[in-house]
Amino acid sequence: MAAPQTQFPDRNTVADNLSALGPAEQSFFSLMFENPMQDDALLEGLHLYLDRASEARFLNSLKLERCGEWLGGTAPSRLQIRLMESARSSQHPAYVAFRAGLARSGGLDRAYPKAAV
Repeated sequence: MAAPQTQFPDRNTVADNLSALGPAEQSFFSLMFENPMQDDALLEGLHLYLDRASEARFLNSLKLERCGEWLGGTAPSRLQIRLMESARSSQHPAYVAFRAGLARSGGLDRAYPKAAV
């Protein structure tokens, strides 16, 4: 029997890299953005990262806002709606801080500009 294939990167790796989000991690995510097949792993890791932040004893909202702003500014257009859906999936302050950074980046507006009606 063949061994079950594991997906790389897994959600734990993505969540750990989001929590660090230094230059090396930004390069890692830039490579992930190039492959649409890794979008699900990215979003699962994002949910895990936000869940961990919501369960933490100390809420670092500035870090969450910066993460949202960076993801919104660098993620491709195909991910912008899914990122915003993830940010709106809870009313916890961790999700609110991430959503604020995501909205500040303007990524959704760049991906889907308003119609000139």
